[in-house]
Amino acid sequence: MKAVVIYEAGGPEVLKVEERPIPKPKPGWVLIRIKAFGLNRSELFTRRGDSPNVKFPRILGIEATGTVEDAPSGEFEKGTVVATAMGDMGRAFDGGYAEYTTVPAKQVQPLRTTLPWATLGACAEMFQTAYGSLFRALDLQKSDTLLVRGGTTSIGLAATGLAKILGCKVIATSRSASKKDFLLSKGVDSVIVDSGAIAKDVKQLTDGAGVNKVLELVGTTSLLDSLQCVAPGGVVCMTGIVGNSWALPEFSPMEAIPTGVKLTAYSGGPEDFMNTPLQQLVEQIEAGKLEVHVGKTFGIDEIVEAHTVMEANKAGGKVVVLT
Repeated sequence: MKAVVIYEAGGPEVLKVEERPIPKPKPGWVLIRIKAFGLNRSELFTRRGDSPNVKFPRILGIEATGTVEDAPSGEFEKGTVVATAMGDMGRAFDGGYAEYTTVPAKQVQPLRTTLPWATLGACAEMFQTAYGSLFRALDLQKSDTLLVRGGTTSIGLAATGLAKILGCKVIATSRSASKKDFLLSKGVDSVIVDSGAIAKDVKQLTDGAGVNKVLELVGTTSLLDSLQCVAPGGVVCMTGIVGNSWALPEFSPMEAIPTGVKLTAYSGGPEDFMNTPLQQLVEQIEAGKLEVHVGKTFGIDEIVEAHTVMEANKAGGKVVVLT
């Protein structure tokens, strides 16, 4: 099988496409013939060497979509369409950057769908993160006004779609004024050009009150400002790190967090993936109620280019690799 193997940390060029034996599943595990996998920024950080617990060589990839080739313990029939994500894929054991992978059956969801692989390949991790952030971490309600900080990211667009189905008002940010019409066309109610300090803009759009919930996808570079955008009783959830910063160099909670405002985070795991109603979301996609924003697709032999595009934030949606 073809697989993308990393032997050392570095730029996109350290990702090597080579032939590997097809792995054999252990009891309780599933062999998946991968048809598509999405790229994720956590894989970018691992590639750079910022995941110290990941040992090289390794086949990266925290998600995959395809069909069951073998399930020795009988959990799935051969040919079943499935998706998998998280659970140390591409970290403690080889992941989705390949034509085949083996994963624990307990982190595999079967799907009934006719969606094309490019669309389905974008869904697993993207919707797990968006859904978990909104409904587990933020406890999003129909009456809420949601601020999506990083609105043009794949997770930001997915979160906007989910929030609009619920009936929320959505304010989204982009660093580029040219993305305003794009975001409005995706259902966003108001767009703010992100200067790094937008609390005043948010307050103006909410009659001085602030928003109820913030999905922070840029990360620590804008987190402190996002805390100032929230009304008392509201919640900020840090989920993304598009700003490429994991931590705040100095953090004074008494100064940073307004009275009555709550700060949480969402990272997700195999249980969160399995609790994501992926079949329901797939049906909403098929019905045209929910949109999947695939930015660019690549073949597995183009993995270096695919990582280059992801790292430069030039995809305009989810980057998907087809095998």
